Formats: sequence, C-alpha cells, structure tokens
Amino acid sequence: MSHRNARTTFHGRLLIVRRYQAGWPKAHIAKAMGVSRKCVHTWISRFETEGEDGLHDRSSRPHTSPSRVRPSVENQIVAWRKRHRCGPDEIAAKLGMCPRTVSRVLNRRQMPHLRELDPMTGQLIRASKTTAVRYERSRPGELVHMDVKKLGRIPAGGGWRAHGRGRAPDRDRKNGHGFDYIHSLVDDYSRLAYSEILPDEKGATCAGFLRRAAHHFRAHGITTIEEVMTDNAWAYRYSIRDVCAELGARQVFIKPHCPWQNGKVERLNRTLQTEWAYKRVFTSNAQRAQALAPWLHYYNTQRRHSALGGLPPISRLTPTS
Repeated sequence: MSHRNARTTFHGRLLIVRRYQAGWPKAHIAKAMGVSRKCVHTWISRFETEGEDGLHDRSSRPHTSPSRVRPSVENQIVAWRKRHRCGPDEIAAKLGMCPRTVSRVLNRRQMPHLRELDPMTGQLIRASKTTAVRYERSRPGELVHMDVKKLGRIPAGGGWRAHGRGRAPDRDRKNGHGFDYIHSLVDDYSRLAYSEILPDEKGATCAGFLRRAAHHFRAHGITTIEEVMTDNAWAYRYSIRDVCAELGARQVFIKPHCPWQNGKVERLNRTLQTEWAYKRVFTSNAQRAQALAPWLHYYNTQRRHSALGGLPPISRLTPTS
C-alpha cells in the first residue's frame, strides 16, 4: 500500500508506462502526472526490467542491515538480564553498547520488565493488563464489583474547564473546593451499574451505599447477590461485613496492588470520567451531580457495550414488569 503522500499508485505507474508506449515524451508524462522526470524514468525502467510486477510497492526494509546486533550478542544480552536482573544501562555498560540498543533487543526478545519480576528469584510475579485472563460470571448477581472514585468539586461559576487555564477564579489553595466520592457497584455478568455521589468514603457511607445499590439491583431483576468484590480498603474490609451478611453475600478481596482484578468497576470509573464528569463543561457542582442519574440510565439501557456484543447491560437481564 502506498503511503499517504505518494503521488502515484500502481495504476498511476501503469498509466505512465502506457503513455510512454503510446509515444509520449517523458517530460510531457512527468508534467501531466505532476511528478519529476526521474520518477517517470524510474518506473519505465523498472517496467522494462520486471514487467508489471515491478510497478507494485516494495518493502522499504534494506536488503542487509550490517549495523544490526548479531544474534550471539542478543543472546548475551538476554543471558545477562536473566542472570543478573539488571536494566539496560547496566547491561550496556558491561557489554560496551548503547543502552537504547539493549532496550530494543530486550523488547524484541519479549523480555518482561524488571518491575514485573521477583527481585530474588527473577520469576514473573505481576501479570500485565494485556496478558491477564479475562473472565465473566455465568449469571446475574453471582459477583458484583464495588469501588469509589474521587473527583474534585466544581467551584461556583465553573473551574478552569469553563474559563480556561489561568483565567478561572482564584481558589483556596489551602482548603480547596473539596471532593465528591463516586461510589459504584457493577454486576459482573450483565455490567448493570449503579452509582451515587457521596461526601466521603467512610465505613458507614460504604455500607449504606451497598444496601441502596442492592435494592436498585433487585428492582432490575438481580434478586440475589452471591459475592461482593472490593479492594482492601479498611471501609470495605471491616464496615460492609454486616451488609454482606444481610444480603447473604460472601466478600471477595483482590490481591494488594492488583486493581485490574476489579477491572469491571475500574473501567466504569474511567467511563464515568470521560462520558459524564468531563464530557461537557459544567458551571457548578450541582449541575454535574444532576447529570449523573440520566447518564446512568443511558449507560444501562442504551449505551453499546463491546463486551456484550454491542448491546446495553439491560439486555442481559429479565424484565421485571
């Protein structure tokens, strides 16, 4: 495929050849095609040598790469990495090479980053987001994900998003405007979501939110919640136990520092930011808060979800009326 700035394609090059065969001077062909005389000469010469096959695009990769690192040296770099678990700078100093070259070799050989390895044994201990195994429960309510997202409150009249950077009203740099805490619960199977804006993330607040979220789920056909997955925050580990017992649900905690295990609600947090909180300019915090409920209704009943084959979450639930 020709690059976007190419003046000719295969058909254009063939037209150059046809015009030359029809008796056009090369200078006239170049002027008509908007290319140089050398370009015309190149394609005519290649046609005379290789026929129409010579008019197709070729790879820009050179036939030889004399400066490329030899396979034996690449093996030495990988061996150093496995044996000593050191970074490109240290390996480059030991082998007398450029650190960038070492980094490219390690990437080409698909060596994991040091941060993903056990410093003592060198074993892979942290799965990347791209290699983590995706899963989905088999029925509504089998597992729900719970989390909190903190957003800065909008000052009266709007902040910098409304007025532009450097032109927003001065803010109290000592106390600020405070934060809103967006508590969310997501059903693993259907992706049905429920969120509330609350003043904090204390234990009693989290417990009350879980009760109301369970009531909301029941109204949409999820009558039973079997497991509640959260991170290891104190409010979740100790303060919602009684609510889970009331619901007959078992608490499930993700591994420390592995937020992707709670990925469905983490992805909702990101969607909340991009499609609700920062989608348009709000001139007050109350205005943004009022827009949450309509957006959640749209998310659950109309918004296409790629994991559901382009259908909204409500499509996986049995109608309640």
